[in-house]
Amino acid sequence: MTPTTPTTQSTRSTPTRELDTTPGRRVVRIGPFAAAVRPRVVAVPLIGLGLLVLVAALNIGKGSSHIEVLDVLRTLAGGGDRREQGIIFDLRLPRTLAGILVGAGLGLAGAVFQSIARNPLASPDILGITWGAGAAAVAVIVVGGYRGQISGVAAEIGVPLAGLAGGVLTGVLLYLLSWRKGIDGYRLVLIGIGLSAVGYNVVNWLLTVGDVDDATRATTWLVGNLGDVGWEAVTPTAIALVLLVPAVLVCAHTIGGLQFGDDTARGLGIRVDGARATLLLLAAALAAVATAAAGPITFVALATPQIALRLARTAQPPLVGSLVLGALLTVGADLTVRLTPGASDLPVGVLTAILGAPYLIFLFVRSRREARA
Repeated sequence: MTPTTPTTQSTRSTPTRELDTTPGRRVVRIGPFAAAVRPRVVAVPLIGLGLLVLVAALNIGKGSSHIEVLDVLRTLAGGGDRREQGIIFDLRLPRTLAGILVGAGLGLAGAVFQSIARNPLASPDILGITWGAGAAAVAVIVVGGYRGQISGVAAEIGVPLAGLAGGVLTGVLLYLLSWRKGIDGYRLVLIGIGLSAVGYNVVNWLLTVGDVDDATRATTWLVGNLGDVGWEAVTPTAIALVLLVPAVLVCAHTIGGLQFGDDTARGLGIRVDGARATLLLLAAALAAVATAAAGPITFVALATPQIALRLARTAQPPLVGSLVLGALLTVGADLTVRLTPGASDLPVGVLTAILGAPYLIFLFVRSRREARA
């Protein structure tokens, strides 16, 4: 009897293949490398970018001399005549770029704060970062910036720098006052509300002791206005975001571990206190830069991460999705104001505040119900 040789069925692994795992998640393998990919997490920022380009083109084209969307895109790509180039690049592009940069910074900052605190109420608006930046900027405007002591380029630079310094300092105070052998999200929000109240009252006091003209300029800045933003504010804001956004994304790998609690995170090899402090300060710097560029634009950092979270269906706010949706929300709000009859001169911060108030009430009610459950 001839012994039979067992046949072995050889399988060749394809260079790239996808394996379904948990719902809404796929593992993509390329040779020896594998990565988990959630289609929704990728789709949300991509669709958001497409909508952002469309809304930005509409916003740029809106004005006393209307320019069609295709003409705007062609001019931005290097075409168009001299008239269109002058209108777009000199007059209208800075406003829209400022909206994109400010919204992106606020959206990303809000996502980081909410992930660290594990609380949807944690945002620069609630935690005092915005009012800290506002108090410092108003101090420069009222005390010296526009009283002849500082003038010209120094005044234009002094206000944003003061806002940045005030926001970062508030972030440092927030961390130091909230830390008690770790950071508790509930305590972080309470301390932030206290710092916000202090900053708000400092601003009101500065407005009462300042000159009428200076107080008027400060009040205009405090409502969040993109209409007066020029290249002198867009350029430093863009440079700051180019430095801060990659730093946040590089440090963001620790956020997932922090969601499981300090003990589990330490077991995973994460330096909890250092990672949380670094992320908090980076997020505070992002919010301060955005506030310094155009004034406090509320609601964006509060709502955008939650919108991105629900669209992507993730356990925590997706950072890239929050960044893109923050830019889209800010530019969209600016376009809405400009298209509303009789409200074309309304600062965009007024509209976002009107939208943010009922949303904040909704979050408070929802948090209370979840606490009772």
